[in-house]
Amino acid sequence: MRYFILLFFVLGFFSCQINHKESNEYLITPKSFTEVQVTDNFWAKRIKTNHEVTIPIAIQKSRETGRIKNFEIAGGLTEGEFCSPYPFDDSDIFKIIEGAAYSLQMFPDKKMEATIDSLINLIELAQEEDGYLFTNRTIMGENGHDWIGKERWEKVDDLSHELYNLGHFYEAATAYYQATRKKQILDIAIKSADLVDEVFGYGKIENYPGHQEIEIGLVKLYRVTGDQRYLDLAKFFLDIRGKGDFGEKTTYNQSHLPVVDQTEAVGHSVRAAYMWTGMADVAALTGDLDYINAISKIWEDVVYKKLYITGGIGAAGGYEGFGGAYELPNMRAYCETCAAIANVFWNHRMFLMTGEAKYIDVLERSLYNNILSGVSLSGDHFFYPNPLESHGQHQRSEWFGCACCPSNISRFIPSMPNYIYAQKDKNIYINLFVPGSTTFNVNGEIFEIKQESDMPWDGNVEISINPTNSVKATFMIRIPGWASENPVPGDLYLFRNDLDSKPVFKINGVEVETGFADGYATINRKWKKGDLLELVFPFEIRKIEAHENIEDDINKMALQRGPLVYCTEWADYDDKDILSMYVDAGSELTSEFESDLLGGVTTIRGEGYGTKRTEDGQTETYSREFKAIPYFAWAHRGKGQMAVWIPTSKESANPKPAPTIANTSKVEASYDASSLFGISDQLLPKNSADETNIFYHW
Repeated sequence: MRYFILLFFVLGFFSCQINHKESNEYLITPKSFTEVQVTDNFWAKRIKTNHEVTIPIAIQKSRETGRIKNFEIAGGLTEGEFCSPYPFDDSDIFKIIEGAAYSLQMFPDKKMEATIDSLINLIELAQEEDGYLFTNRTIMGENGHDWIGKERWEKVDDLSHELYNLGHFYEAATAYYQATRKKQILDIAIKSADLVDEVFGYGKIENYPGHQEIEIGLVKLYRVTGDQRYLDLAKFFLDIRGKGDFGEKTTYNQSHLPVVDQTEAVGHSVRAAYMWTGMADVAALTGDLDYINAISKIWEDVVYKKLYITGGIGAAGGYEGFGGAYELPNMRAYCETCAAIANVFWNHRMFLMTGEAKYIDVLERSLYNNILSGVSLSGDHFFYPNPLESHGQHQRSEWFGCACCPSNISRFIPSMPNYIYAQKDKNIYINLFVPGSTTFNVNGEIFEIKQESDMPWDGNVEISINPTNSVKATFMIRIPGWASENPVPGDLYLFRNDLDSKPVFKINGVEVETGFADGYATINRKWKKGDLLELVFPFEIRKIEAHENIEDDINKMALQRGPLVYCTEWADYDDKDILSMYVDAGSELTSEFESDLLGGVTTIRGEGYGTKRTEDGQTETYSREFKAIPYFAWAHRGKGQMAVWIPTSKESANPKPAPTIANTSKVEASYDASSLFGISDQLLPKNSADETNIFYHW
């Protein structure tokens, strides 16, 4: 019944709109980040750091690692062989350009703009006469990377990444053109897309990309140019997937079935979420209800069975992808930063299609936890995977051989304000609670709204509304899952403790009753200049339990306060050991803002218990202070233990080993490895594939 209602709703929308090409878009229009001014001390600081640190670092590292030189060689400016690790390394340059395009609209910067213009000049030189753009083949010819084959497009459905690179280039081209109105990069993209359209399609090369992404880029190119061929080509790449007699048809790249027949999240998580994002885009523009039906079922599979409490997706590091239902290990969680970003893209589009707050709940969870963990507070170190437990073997890196995550961060952070507001006719959606301002137009009346709060540390929000003339509008205020009954839809995670209060809404100091629709509190009235809308969200510490089928989380709890998930970290404990600790599920916990810790964070404190083995094999317990920090802020104080899921009994803790010779001995090896301490920690893996404990192998 749930699917029928959704499809009936969307069908009704499309039946009204399908004959008007210019109106075939999402039901709801997001308020562009270029129209939103963020003024807080949380996101504004990160957006500025991204401009001043992350983007310049990404450009610098791209020079040092040969990514930029590849374009110089391909363009004939110098000689040499392809000089970076992977054939998809071109895409890092494209994502950096996209990020700069967004950032330049908030921080005009002639030096950065000149740098990007110089990169575009190199791209133009590297593009072959007929529009082909792929530096590895242009430089190396038939002797290119093993993944790409001897001929163009030969391994396009496998690992060549020819079309993947172009998808990111089309996104960069449209973004930079919209930011600067310089057509050079757009012309390069059109020349490339015309070639792709010439060689791919029914009766041509009937094959699909091994890594989805071009579908998103082609839709953006269609929106900018109005050329129907690009939208048709995006739909072709989706529709041909899982069909024909070519390719291996693997779950890894979601080619095992036609996309409209897929109902489960399988395979490589970034590939998958980019595909679902592209399906949503094409569905919005074409009215393809089969796409909507498929991605709605897949969304439930993800959120009900395969989503980490931090908003991460992808449990298996071997193929960077989804595991089975409830397969959500903590220490070997992959939760790739790119996958969390793609998860936000997808959930935002699902909201734009339906107007349901549940999609923003998932988006917010990924945004504040998994994504922010992926970049350091200083903006110059990065996580690729984002585990939920560490025994001391994890730390952020300055860069990676496969650098998809840092370049993705560089383009995502400046576009973050895009997710705060949206509009449908007279309905004004407030999705995220971020201080700042924007303007809306309702029936020709343009008015400003301004948010003030101390989010994500406090739940009191003030929204001032200032129309010149009174305006009739409905404010749709999302009631977050953390201020309601469930962390996310379904029963994958449940709150152990009820709220002591409920959200309160006031207008000009007077509490008001609201309507309710699709997860939103609704207030419909004539707004006048000077009106003040106050939101009071309960900002209590929520204790979360996981579904009983998640093996790693049995007899454990996670903590959340507002949108932030918390973790324990070694640096807050004298003995540097947090894995031997447990906290009673019914214990009282308090919160405190510490301005001098990790740039200023709210911590959670309470009473816990340590456990340790005695020499006769028994387990002793002792009282100790408990402290937790926001998950995004971990790994800034050196390497050590960390855990999101906290044991609630001594049986689920890992007691400190008894001080035997085996435990206290010093271990050395000729090979420098981060897991040497696994030899003496007295924690035994269940088998050679068990990565829930550290072990050393040689």
